[in-house]
Amino acid sequence: MKHSVVSREEWLAARKSLLEKELDMTHALDALRAERRQLPWVKIEKEYVFEGLEGPVPLADLFDGRSQLAIYHFMLTPGSPHVCSGCAFIMDHVDTARQHFEHADLAFAAVARAPIGHIAEVKRRMGWAATWVSSQHCDFNYDFSVSFTPEDRAAGRALYNFGRTTIANSPDMFGVSVFATGETGDIFHTYSTYHRGAELLIGAFNWLDLAPKGRNETGTMSWVRLHDEYAS
Repeated sequence: MKHSVVSREEWLAARKSLLEKELDMTHALDALRAERRQLPWVKIEKEYVFEGLEGPVPLADLFDGRSQLAIYHFMLTPGSPHVCSGCAFIMDHVDTARQHFEHADLAFAAVARAPIGHIAEVKRRMGWAATWVSSQHCDFNYDFSVSFTPEDRAAGRALYNFGRTTIANSPDMFGVSVFATGETGDIFHTYSTYHRGAELLIGAFNWLDLAPKGRNETGTMSWVRLHDEYAS
C-alpha cells in the first residue's frame, strides 16, 4: 500500500480525525463489555473431572481459590501429533498476563482432549507454566461445542460458534469459556466465545494493528508458527 507523505500539520489533522473514530469505538466497546458482564448464568449440573499431571482434577479445583475461571479450549486431538499454531500463539500470551489477572480474582486453565502425557510434552517443549489438563475421559469439550463426533460431523450436526459454522473435517476447535462460583460453592457458566472472538486475547496482533503493514498476512495468521519454529 502506497502512503502519501504530508506535512506535520496535515498529518496531525488526519490523526485527530481518526482519533474521533477511535474514541467512538472505545466507548462502544465499553458498553459492549458492560452488557457482557450482565449476561445470565447457567448452573453447571454435571461433574467434570479432568486428568492433571498429578491425577484427577475436578472443575472446582481449577479455580485455585478464586471466584472466576477462564478456560482456553486448546485444539490438541488424541492420536494426532499436530499442535495448533494459533492456539499456541494465544498460550504464549498467557503466562505473563496471568501474573496480573490472577491477582484480580481470575484463574486460568487450558483444556484439551489429548492424553495428559501428550499435553505434558507440548507444555514442556513450549515452556508454558499455566495449568493445562486433559478432558479425554469426560464430556467437557463436547458440551462446550469445541469437539465433535465423527457421526455429527458426517451428518452436518457439528455446529460451532453458536451454529454459525458447521465443522466437517476437524474433530476439535478452539475457544474460551468463563465460569464463576456462587456463595454456596455452585459453579456457573457465564460466557463463551469462539473463532474471532478469541482474537482480542492476542496481544501481538494489537501491536501489529498499530503499524502500517498491519498483520502483514497473506492469509489468516499465515506467518504464525510455534515459537520454536521461527527461522530466527
